[in-house]
Amino acid sequence: MDKRKRTKTLNLIVKRLVTRFDPDQIILFGSHARGTARPDSDIDLLVVLPITGSKRAKQIEMRIALHDIRVPKDIIVATPDQVARQKNIVGTLIHPALREGKVLYARP
Repeated sequence: MDKRKRTKTLNLIVKRLVTRFDPDQIILFGSHARGTARPDSDIDLLVVLPITGSKRAKQIEMRIALHDIRVPKDIIVATPDQVARQKNIVGTLIHPALREGKVLYARP
């Protein structure tokens, strides 16, 4: 995916997630954030928001909301408390997402 298409796709994903789920933050991480993405690389997103109930169920809701955006994507959902606890723990997904990631959205 070229840079222009990636930017357009990310903007669409962020707009939809913000509108439907009102997250605290959306962070792009992985190869797209590092600038090493290949044509077959997926888009890795960490979505931070308070959750009541199952994180897995919320991930599924988000995937359904984005089903028509035909790019490979991996959505990780985390609560603000989980991010605070795991941000400095090597080996968690949150650690590299915060270290190398790019904030695409932060609630004002």
